[in-house]
Amino acid sequence: MDEYPDPDVPVESVAPAELAATLARGEPVRLLDVRNRDEFETWHIDGPPVTSTLIPYMQWLQADATDSVADRAADIAGEGPVIAVCGRGEASAYVAGLLSEAGIEARNLADGMRGWARVYEARTVREEPTVVQYRRPSSGCLGYLVASAGEAAVVDPLRAFTDRYRADAEKRGLDIVAVLDTHVHADHVSGLRDLSEAVDVPRYLPEPTVERGVTFDVETLADGESVTVGETEVAPVALPGHTTGMFGFVVGDVLLSGDSLFLDGVARPDLQDGADPAALARELHATLTDRLAGFDDATVLAPGHYEPATAPAADGTYTATLGEVRDRLDVFGESSAAFVSRVTATDPPQPANADRIVAVNLGREKADGDEAFELELGPNNCAAAVSATGD
Repeated sequence: MDEYPDPDVPVESVAPAELAATLARGEPVRLLDVRNRDEFETWHIDGPPVTSTLIPYMQWLQADATDSVADRAADIAGEGPVIAVCGRGEASAYVAGLLSEAGIEARNLADGMRGWARVYEARTVREEPTVVQYRRPSSGCLGYLVASAGEAAVVDPLRAFTDRYRADAEKRGLDIVAVLDTHVHADHVSGLRDLSEAVDVPRYLPEPTVERGVTFDVETLADGESVTVGETEVAPVALPGHTTGMFGFVVGDVLLSGDSLFLDGVARPDLQDGADPAALARELHATLTDRLAGFDDATVLAPGHYEPATAPAADGTYTATLGEVRDRLDVFGESSAAFVSRVTATDPPQPANADRIVAVNLGREKADGDEAFELELGPNNCAAAVSATGD
């Protein structure tokens, strides 16, 4: 690991959770990223309130050697206090110290981007039956807890936060009775097995997903079957297109859509190894225009991901009514052929380590906790690269 000099002056730190709360309130944030350009371009903190500037660490060492830190700081975009960011919070701490010595108000993001990746927030979507949305700002991953009459199910858990789900259920006086995944994820290591084993309850996957070659014991769900949680039902509905085994789950008037339909776009159809992206795109169009046709406009859409530019609802959740999303997206008014052509026209970056993550989630390969966390650092990249948003 690289070693960085300690700053010559005390440097105030910003906890990643504090930064997340600031961004959630829509307050402007001025970030200075001191990583290398390729690291920054692959993955950085973004969103409507963020003004971000990349000035790599080595340039700050040069500025310190030539007594030109203040001049270099003039290149930081935006106004107000600066928050310095790097991978682990070490190089950025030194740069924040240089800025402070130069009379510029600066703080350091504690633990850097790895600390940012450990932020996990929860907000309630519905009270009865209870639907809680978990949000990972670093990747836009969304997971859910469904609760009724003292019982709970967790949908699309992340392995990195297994203890969080258990603690939240205990705090709410709930017994976790089931763990479910909507599909085989390519952007993060699933907590399906770890959580189900930790609380000794059944785990469920869509039947078509298991047919992709899952190697561990799991209960299968077919379209129309349900998992009972207290006095409510978690009802699967087949929503193929992102993968052949993509399911959503209906809870009251809430549709947990997984990686099929997002608030500002649609899933990409090219992440399933061995599948034809064009064929999956046709399935996705049928999912969005035919399979979802039975859901009325008042249905609350709760997706599996959101993009940095996506605005949350008034209650802070990343949800919208299905009617709002239908009005917003082109797909609901275009032909299958036009849709397929549009979403397969480019070859966007895949999620980091997608092939390895899929292999781990299928049970074909193993990764311990630290390795799994490293594998999934970065953006989710599960949405179609060509925007599906209407004008």
